[in-house]
Amino acid sequence: MIRIEIIANQSVQSELLKNIEALLPDLLFTILPLANGKGKNSYKLGDTTWPETNFVLIAYADDKIEKKISQIVRFVKLKFSTEGIKLFIMHDRQ
Repeated sequence: MIRIEIIANQSVQSELLKNIEALLPDLLFTILPLANGKGKNSYKLGDTTWPETNFVLIAYADDKIEKKISQIVRFVKLKFSTEGIKLFIMHDRQ
């Protein structure tokens, strides 16, 4: 079992979801639609000074989809190389 976390600019949310739903239609996930914070290059606070915001996608899945989700995120990152898309995968080590 793996935990998948994707943190990205809201501007790429629809593109990322389109690809996930096309290639992993059975993946169940939760989206936290408004995530504020500080990334490598800028703040994402949703205010007048730092207007951008991120979203967070969280999913739990079988280990066998790790490669496919990594490929999906890599594809979207190539298309939107300046949007700071991050993928984190945590493995259950019981």
